[in-house]
Amino acid sequence: MAKRLQARRLDGIDHNPWVEFVKLASEADVVNLGQGFPDFPPPDFALEAFQHAVSGDFMLNQYTKAFGYPPLTKILASFFGKLLGQELDPLKNVLVTVGAYGALFTAFQALVDEGDEVIIIEPFFDCYEPMTLMAGGLPVFVSLKPSPAQDGELDSSSNWQLDPMELASKFTPRTKALVLNTPNNPLGKVFSKPELELVASLCQQHDVVCIADEVYQWLVYDQYQHISIASLPGMWERTLTVGSAGKTFSATGWKVGWVLGPDRLLRHLRTVHQNSVFHCPTQAQAAVAQSFEREQLHFGQPSSYFVQLPQAVQRSRDHMVQSLQSVGLRPIVPQGSYFLIIDVSDFSEWDQPRWAKCGGLEAARGSAWPLSPREEDARLARSCGRAL
Repeated sequence: MAKRLQARRLDGIDHNPWVEFVKLASEADVVNLGQGFPDFPPPDFALEAFQHAVSGDFMLNQYTKAFGYPPLTKILASFFGKLLGQELDPLKNVLVTVGAYGALFTAFQALVDEGDEVIIIEPFFDCYEPMTLMAGGLPVFVSLKPSPAQDGELDSSSNWQLDPMELASKFTPRTKALVLNTPNNPLGKVFSKPELELVASLCQQHDVVCIADEVYQWLVYDQYQHISIASLPGMWERTLTVGSAGKTFSATGWKVGWVLGPDRLLRHLRTVHQNSVFHCPTQAQAAVAQSFEREQLHFGQPSSYFVQLPQAVQRSRDHMVQSLQSVGLRPIVPQGSYFLIIDVSDFSEWDQPRWAKCGGLEAARGSAWPLSPREEDARLARSCGRAL
């Protein structure tokens, strides 16, 4: 055809590192150390809930409410309302999406207009930039900066912090949103309360929406604690909180996510949702609803999956850290998430693509999730603790 086929909004974003990464992983019998999914099954109660949804009520094979299966929106409102200190309306404050990815895409499409600026904290999950561009927005980057570890101590993701002056300088009259990912993918940083208060203060001062990607909130280790920025004073009104059943219950293939927020924001996301995917798979939603109902009964107890999961993954993290140290590598110990960054800058030819796949292992290069596309921080390899 003589006419241009590709929409201009797709210019420059047609490359996705995961497409190439999955292709490489399928070409040989290798251990995939890059993608954020576990190599262990979901908990028994979640699998039983899914089996019940498939074999039980035949109406679960049909459409449900466009904005979420009612038992799921109800339990999400109840469960997270307590954590956020809000009385959530299942119909107005909860939207069920096709995974957290769907929640993010819907948020960008609903709120970001042509020429709007979106602040993205580096290193960042790879979809934030193309989703901003597809909506017509302009990504504005601000980097977490490392401070030296104490002598004899391992580097930690907690040593990576925002410079308050630099962050403040990124806000302009055109700033529409800031994306906050905690625990962070790929660094594993868990933002502290003072750090969140800094972000909250600037968002309120400049009337900016916060898109809070909190899919790894249950994967926090050691003495650290996840805090939802929407729970801080004055932030519920301007925050979209994104969650994932795949990360929560170790079932990424179910593709059930959600976004929580005030009706004045969510009504616009509902417009995008109803005119795109319209509806999410009913049976998977039913299984997630039943799983959350179970967790609400066990919350905070040793029997809670949200207690057991981080303990198990932390053991894997610690084993991986020790293994890497034993061969002379320098890991950055994550406070949360599945991921582990390794400094390979002492190695010659560290930036060669062949490093991504060798010795029966495949790891994603840090340059695919740059610590800064405009700086020389891409000397870090990204590894995934799920393979342990």
